[in-house]
Amino acid sequence: MCAATVEPRETRPAGAWYRDVTRDQWMAFVGSYFGWVLDGFDYTILTFLLVDVQRSFAVNATLAGLLGQITLMFRLVGGIGAGTAADRWGRKGPLMFSILWYSMFAFLSGFSTSYGMLFTCRALFGIGMGGVWAAGMPLTLEHWPPHLRGRASGMMQSGYSLGFLLSALVFEFGYPLVNRRPDLGWRAMLWIGVLPALLVLFIMKRVKESPVWLERQRYLKSRRESDPISLGRLFSRAVLPTTLHTSIMMGAFLFMYHSITYWYPTLLGRMHRQALPFLLAFNVGAIAGAAAVGWFSETMFGRRGAASLATLVGVLTVPIYVFTSNGVLLWIGALVMGFFGAGNFGVVPAYLTERFPTMARGAGAGFAYHVGAGLGSFTPTIVGHLQDRGLPLANAMAACIAMSGVILILLIWLGPETRGRQFRAMEV
Repeated sequence: MCAATVEPRETRPAGAWYRDVTRDQWMAFVGSYFGWVLDGFDYTILTFLLVDVQRSFAVNATLAGLLGQITLMFRLVGGIGAGTAADRWGRKGPLMFSILWYSMFAFLSGFSTSYGMLFTCRALFGIGMGGVWAAGMPLTLEHWPPHLRGRASGMMQSGYSLGFLLSALVFEFGYPLVNRRPDLGWRAMLWIGVLPALLVLFIMKRVKESPVWLERQRYLKSRRESDPISLGRLFSRAVLPTTLHTSIMMGAFLFMYHSITYWYPTLLGRMHRQALPFLLAFNVGAIAGAAAVGWFSETMFGRRGAASLATLVGVLTVPIYVFTSNGVLLWIGALVMGFFGAGNFGVVPAYLTERFPTMARGAGAGFAYHVGAGLGSFTPTIVGHLQDRGLPLANAMAACIAMSGVILILLIWLGPETRGRQFRAMEV
């Protein structure tokens, strides 16, 4: 079978949901969550430093923008590699390795002596960035009970927005303290990126391996069998439709996200607005929205209903997100767009992990998510090209948000509903 089994949904007594979560399940969540938070921090901190990078290496805006695009493209390498390793050797080890990997190359980025060296470091950083998601999401969601998987999914995915929020705050208040001489400020900001490596100690000591993965290994051992390489299974007749659908769907998710976020600070600058209050509003909204949409996906609306409704509201928010000149409306637009337009990601970890069988869950979810990231990496260039053709930035952003949002809703409903699916060790 290519997906997990649907079980009858249980009627549970009302009560605090967190009482159903064990200590081991919380530890798995904490380890993966902060890996993703700090991953988001290390990636987004560079977006505040591009002007300094241009000045240090005498490169134009296009080359500076390529630093972000190459990172997103190399996420696919990490997603496939760590996901395949997670299916073969367990979720925990590839997660720790990926955190160490991205911490090392985030740190080394600060020692770059040329644009080429920085470009290479950011590409290699992307491998670790992709690996954290591919190994960490299955680790957490295979620990958590099925009826709480939507909440775990939303809270997990919100970690990236928290990382973005932290990078904005660190830049706002930390950068002036370290920018004492030319070239030092931006380098010091990147050196901070080594700190996530400390999280590996916590994961090593406190986080247990996925019980679903361990059960499958016991099952295979009893039959004296071993799993084939999971990447190849993604293109088998049974799983290929799932691989194709989820990859294209994630392309639409990430095209919409980058349409919303990448040029937003530039748009605010052209409006002569200070970016920080609006970025804070957007990311606070995104953190709350991802958690709320994940929770909402556990109701009768399911994963598809929650994601498509949030996406629709995000599209309808476009007028007060990019067109208004009223400061209060603009701030409300940032908050609402974050809550719905970025909060729709709250269902993604649960939905992707529920679409793939246990023996290919890491590789499948990692492949789909990061193929989507690769497709979405072209969004900034497309918006820039529309501007070069004479379209105002606000109009270019609005067109891309609306187009990708409508396509995303259609793609969501082309796939099956997965709420309530159980993970089975014997899935093939």
